[in-house]
Formats: sequence, structure tokens, C-alpha cells
Amino acid sequence: MKIEAEFVDGVSGLDCAQWDALTDGSPLLSHAFLSALEQSGSVGEGSGWQPMPLVIKSDDNLLGAVPLYLKQHSYGEYVFDWSWAEAYAHHGLEYYPKLVAAVPFTPITGSRLLSHDSLLQKRMAEMLCETTQHLQLSSTHVLFPDVKSAQALSGPHWLRRQGVQFRWENQGFSSFDAFLTTLSHDKRKKIRQERKKVMGAGVTCRRLRGHEIGEREWDFFYKCYINTYLEHHSSPYLTQAFFHVIGQRLPGNVMMVLAERDGRYIAAALNLYDADCLYGRYWGALAYVPNLHFELCYYQAQEFCIEQGIRFFEGGAQGEHKLARGFTARETCSFHHLTHHDFEAAVSRFLAREGADMHHYQQELDERAPYKKTD
Repeated sequence: MKIEAEFVDGVSGLDCAQWDALTDGSPLLSHAFLSALEQSGSVGEGSGWQPMPLVIKSDDNLLGAVPLYLKQHSYGEYVFDWSWAEAYAHHGLEYYPKLVAAVPFTPITGSRLLSHDSLLQKRMAEMLCETTQHLQLSSTHVLFPDVKSAQALSGPHWLRRQGVQFRWENQGFSSFDAFLTTLSHDKRKKIRQERKKVMGAGVTCRRLRGHEIGEREWDFFYKCYINTYLEHHSSPYLTQAFFHVIGQRLPGNVMMVLAERDGRYIAAALNLYDADCLYGRYWGALAYVPNLHFELCYYQAQEFCIEQGIRFFEGGAQGEHKLARGFTARETCSFHHLTHHDFEAAVSRFLAREGADMHHYQQELDERAPYKKTD
């Protein structure tokens, strides 16, 4: 069987069924999601994210792939390497462009070396290193890989970096109140008070899925999304067209929470989900209501998971405040290949120190778990 490897200029031109057959089933890795990023202009020319997925084919059959991007900056990655770039610049070296294997703007663990063949996954990991050298780039980075991808990357040419995120698990709860009974008294009391204050402010919330979300709701959500970035004095990554496209292409994987007061929308949160996991993604508000963020982004999503029998709720990057809402810390990782020998050695030493600190940090977070103590 003749196998060919090539880099193409995007996911959009690939067969969607063959691409999806390689993934772990997450909507965030789907052909629909990644091609929506491309076709909406959220990635591509002018964005600093140039798609160049690696594909492995036999005849016209897709055997393996890597969602890969040529990056001109480090925005939208959630694995922070700004200090590495500054060190390169200080020594008169170019850090950008670099290669990044990831789902853009999405700090969610998932398959990155897309194949059901472990040997082919290892070969793709090797090809990423070879390509970095061939293109004379500073580095290649694989962000938030799942266990199988991480195993394929655990070789001598890759440096492993440890991280921490927060995830909520639905332990077969029959209701939101049943979930609350598992929390310590102070956490349970605080959540009830927060929800009561939102209701007392005259706010009602409702959840819409797929085709229930109309043009009005998508347009309002985008205003909220934009406002979140404006409040943080930054620019949004995603275009308005992107959200309309995923609403059309992924109706079975999109859930929006809307907050209303006096007959008007005031805030919104958007989640993607599959049978096993809900992914909290974007939120924004056009009016301030205390605790509304917690209601829309956590409690409504947790209720949805309980109703639908979804086991996990991935809350995304950062946020120790998630602990008080029933989330627990779990380890994440990334892998990094640097072509400059001295910098590779320096980064390796840095990651060893950082890894030890991260281990202690996770132990501390585990000690602060919100659930009742048991003997």
C-alpha cells in the first residue's frame, strides 16, 4: 500500500466524513468546526493562524491527519510561551513563525495526531519534527493532546509541559439539588445564595439548542461576545459569520443560555457538547447583574448535563473560582520541539522547575476540593 504525506491549505477541501472518522468525536475537532473557522475568516490570511494541516493518504483514503497551523504570534493558544519568544528576540533570533497543532482558540484536551494506528501517530510526530527542521522554523508545539497523542509524542525530540484545568463530573445526579448535597456546607450555601440573587434581580434564563437558536439570538450573542473582549481591552478572535456557520452545521452540538430581564436579552453563554462532554466556550453580558456569570456559565450548564446525562463539563482554561462551583483540578499537557539546541536545553530546565511547581499547585487544589470530606 502506497502512503503519501502532504501539507494542504486547509481542512475545508478535505472529505468531511473521512476527517471526522479519524477524530475522537468531539465537535471541536470536527470538519464542520475547523472548516467554519477557515471559511468565516477567523483563521487564515491576516489572523496569524495559517492553516496547513498534515494529511496522510493512501490513494484517496485519509489515514491520518494533524490540525496544524503556521503561527505568527502566540495569541489564542492558552499555553503561554511569550517568555520564550522574548528570549529568542533578546538573542537576535526569530521565534516566529512557528508551527502549532491545536484547535484554534480552544483550550480543550483532544486528539491531535488523528489516526487509529499508533504507529502512524508516532510517524506523524516524527514528521512534525522533520518539517520544523526543513522549513527552518524555531519550533513546533502540540497543545492539549489526549493520552494516545501524548504517548506518540513521548520521544526524545519533544519536551513535555504540564498544566492544570478544571472539570466538573456528573456523577449520575438526579437533579441540581442532588449535586449540591455532595458539596461542603459553605459551598452549597453560597451557590444557593448566588442563584437566588440572580432570580431576585428579575432575571430569567432559558436554554436553546441547535435550530431553536434564531438569527436574533445569534446576533445578540455576538454583541455579548464582542463586549467581553472590549471590556478586557483586546480584540475578538472569531468573526460573526463563524457563529452563524456552526449554528447551521452543528445543530446537534450547540447549546446557548440566554438571560432576560424586562423582556430583553441582557447576557448569553455558548456551549458545545456531545454525548459524553459539554465544553463551556464563550460568554458576555450587556448589563451587569451580580453572579450572572456563574449562573449562565456554570449552573445552567451543569443542569443541562444532568438533564441530558452528559458525564463531563470542561470549563476551559484557568479560573480557581471554578473549585467553589463543584469543579476539580486535572492535569493537562503540551509538547514542544525546539530546533535551537541551546534554547531546547534552557527550556527543558525551565519545564522541569515549572513541572515541580505545577505538581505542588495541583496538590494544593486537590486539598481545596469542594466536596464533603469522607473518612
